[in-house]
Amino acid sequence: MERLLVLVRHGQSDWNLKNLFTGWKDPDLTSQGVDEATGAGQRLKAMGLQFDVAFTSALTRAQHTCRLILGELGQSDLITIREQALNERDYGDLSGLNKDDARAKWGDEQVHLWRRSYDVPPPGGESLKDTVARVLPYYCQEILPRVLRGERVIIAAHGNSLRALVMILDRLTPETIPTMELDTGVPLVYRLKADSTVESKKVLTA
Repeated sequence: MERLLVLVRHGQSDWNLKNLFTGWKDPDLTSQGVDEATGAGQRLKAMGLQFDVAFTSALTRAQHTCRLILGELGQSDLITIREQALNERDYGDLSGLNKDDARAKWGDEQVHLWRRSYDVPPPGGESLKDTVARVLPYYCQEILPRVLRGERVIIAAHGNSLRALVMILDRLTPETIPTMELDTGVPLVYRLKADSTVESKKVLTA
């Protein structure tokens, strides 16, 4: 039985380009982001992969990425489940701020702590720990059972919501996960064992 799970961080968004904290704000992809998503689809197609169901977040940039990937695979009509639980980490009061302006206002050390600690949330927002607590139950209840019964699943989501999944799949710790980066538009192809642990992982870089 093929227990296939593919994770893809959305392509570059307009606010990624402008160096803004994005969170639950809803900018779309840049032209580069469109190219990244299209390229991700092409690399998945070159591996001969097809999917039974797609999951994405409630945010435009992830949904657009998902549509572009499925279009490259000839699966534009694939069942696609949009779920807020897979949204990016909520940056609260930082949302929409330029990261350099935030450092000028609160200082490098404080902004670094908000961005890279595991359990310190920005004002009005979520820590990575909070994001894991939101994403993981949805994964365990709705996504993992599909993979374990042989459905081929792709998730197009966000840097932090996917880091929550990678933390579990790759057995990373609260100390190591904050420094782990996911590149935009780069699929992570997992094959799982029957006990839900990882049998293999392949990173499809451009």
